[in-house]
Formats: sequence, C-alpha cells, structure tokens
Amino acid sequence: MHTPVVDPEGLLQGLRRAEVRVDLFTFMQGLPKTEPRYPYSWEWDNLAVLPISTFDHWYTRQIGFKARNKAKQAEKKGVTIREVPFDDSLVRGIWAIYNETPVRQGRRFPHFGKDLETVRKVEATFLGNSVFIGAFLDGKLIGFAKVTYDETRMQAKLVNIVSLIQNRNQAPTNALIAHAVRACADRGVRHLVYSNFAYGKIQKSSLSDFKERNGFQRVDVPRYYVPLTGFGQMALRLGLHHRFFERLPEPIAAKARQLRRVWYHRVLHVMPEAS
Repeated sequence: MHTPVVDPEGLLQGLRRAEVRVDLFTFMQGLPKTEPRYPYSWEWDNLAVLPISTFDHWYTRQIGFKARNKAKQAEKKGVTIREVPFDDSLVRGIWAIYNETPVRQGRRFPHFGKDLETVRKVEATFLGNSVFIGAFLDGKLIGFAKVTYDETRMQAKLVNIVSLIQNRNQAPTNALIAHAVRACADRGVRHLVYSNFAYGKIQKSSLSDFKERNGFQRVDVPRYYVPLTGFGQMALRLGLHHRFFERLPEPIAAKARQLRRVWYHRVLHVMPEAS
C-alpha cells in the first residue's frame, strides 16, 4: 500500500535500529504536494488520483456517460452495494473471489491459491482506518473494495477492488467505485488513490482507460530511495531498485507481455476480463 510518510527521518532512524536489516527504503510523497520536499535521492513516480469534493460533483461533472451508465447497470441487474464488517462471512467471500482465476490484468494474480487464514491475515491490515464495501447478487459476494485512509485523512487508497469475472456483465466494479467515492466524500477525504496510472513503460492500458473513465487522473509524485547499508547504496547506484522488466527496451518488453498473454490463454484457459 502507498502510505504517505509524515516523518521520514524518524522512520529511518527506527529502521536503522531494527533487528531485521533493511538495505534500501523507498517511500512516496503524500498528496496534495507534488514538488520534491525531502533531501533524499528520488525519481518521479505516478498515481491515479481522483480529487473529491462531493459525490454529486463526481457523478455529474467528473465522469462521462459510459461510466455513469455502468454505475447504474449494477443496480438494474440486481446488484446491491453496502459497507460490510470485517468478519468470517466477508473473508470467505473474498477467498472465493481470489480463487476464481490465477490470472488478472494479464498477470499472475498473487492471491490465487491462498488458504482462508492467509486471506484473513492479508485483509486484516489497517482495520482501524479501513472501510470494506461489498457487491452482492442474490446474497452472494461478487466483488469487494477495501478503502484505507491515511493518518491525515487527506487521502485514501483503494487497497483492493476485485470482482468475479463471471459476473462482469453486472458491472460490480463500477458500482464499487461509485460507493468508494461516496464513502470518501462523506468522511471528508479529498483524494482517492487507485494505485498507479501508468506502470513502468506501459503508459496506456485497458486498466488506465477504466480509471480515466471513472475520473482518475495521472499525478506525478516523487518516490524517494534511501540506502541504509552499503549493499543498498550499491543496489541504488546499479539501478537494481527497478524490476527486470522495467529495464528492458519497450519493444522487447511488449513482445514478452504478448507471449505471456498467449501462454495464459492457451495453457491456463484464462477468462477474458472486461475493460
């Protein structure tokens, strides 16, 4: 989760004293300030950010006809959306959603195959600052979102938003987005973050198009890198803080992504996802 760091130097001092060695620590600057403000090595990163004033302003001014129609579609098809407690019923529903398919958005889905207790532990983080939103069809959970607020309540993040692919025609994800916006507006949260807008060298995708249709904008913010050991310093100098795929030339990376999609489709028989 992208959690803004309020006191980076205090946090770094704690990490230096920790029993577990940390070689390289990275953090992103919190909104709304986007100009670099800390004296550490940094690079530009990006977030998908939705500025929030009121739900009505988002619904009438920030999204277009297609997004509004999708948000209405769920209700017309019998989907109900409500905030839900973190309990055994929710965990079982999340577990079932996670284990529907091994691949999402063209990548292996990291939660596929996890057992019930592991899912419980993963989702139990930041409970004091989180709201769970469920999408239900005939009493069954077909999608959920976890919205977590930072300490300042200036911003919140969609930590998770996942729906059953088999129910994509009911548009539960669009309805979950709408309720997440309402939840933030009701609580006075000014920015909702939906992870990154662009990933590495992939500037446009079906996911970024989906975010844009729902009012999210790309905001570039500094990401800081602070080496805490000699190994961390060397890794930063060699560029090892970037993933291997990010260091590939884009034509090669694009070909690799295409081959990966073909393999998933033919070998794993992955269902297509709605964009």
